[in-house]
Amino acid sequence: MTEKSVGYRSPLYLQLREVIRGKIESGEYPPGTCIPSESALSKIYGIHRLSVRSAISALEYEGLLRSVQGKGVFVIGGKDERDLETIGGFKQTMQMLGRTPSTKVIIKALRPAGPCYAQSLGVEAEALVNYIKRVCYSDGDAYSLEEIYIPQSVIPTLPDIDLGLFSIYEIYEFYGIQVTRVDQSLEVTQLDPIEARLLDIDPSSPVLKFQSVSCDQNGRIIEYARTYTRGDRCSFNVHYSEDRNSKRV
Repeated sequence: MTEKSVGYRSPLYLQLREVIRGKIESGEYPPGTCIPSESALSKIYGIHRLSVRSAISALEYEGLLRSVQGKGVFVIGGKDERDLETIGGFKQTMQMLGRTPSTKVIIKALRPAGPCYAQSLGVEAEALVNYIKRVCYSDGDAYSLEEIYIPQSVIPTLPDIDLGLFSIYEIYEFYGIQVTRVDQSLEVTQLDPIEARLLDIDPSSPVLKFQSVSCDQNGRIIEYARTYTRGDRCSFNVHYSEDRNSKRV
């Protein structure tokens, strides 16, 4: 072992486990990113691959790592509990409905906020934001088209995170971000032919356009999003209750 170990007589896999844990806690291995492969770790630390595998398995058991066949081992990080009945992302909402959610990322890039999105996100016009455009599927059928803008300062490592493996809300949880407020507007609109094709609908078909601004537990704006949902795939309910302390006039 070339790194400082936790104890001279500790088994090698336990020493490596603590080294990897330390890199996760220090942020060298950020949540949502892939750690070096077994063979790479074996060469770096001069130990057998079986010891490396045992160290990774121990951290998987603790919930710090997740192995994805054919892609590698990813850092999970800590999670905070969230009330999914009031605020949730696409994945959580579909799972609550008993559906199988999936997404396809069309665009994922860093871009300047510009005057329009700077105002929506509360950042400078030249500040960089993560722009994500993706199609969301429910049970394999196109459901909605999302455009999401997240300031780079909120999740600096987002460009390195595979959005096919982790939902936006899971990534927020990795970084201790709780979405506590969402201001949302709704209108009925139509898509241009290219975007309508992504949702497998005719361009003349109406879609529900949601615009939302999300804030975290500190009141910081963390996301601006536009979501175009197929009108033939969903309906939305709004529940009102009377404030007993208020008076009718």
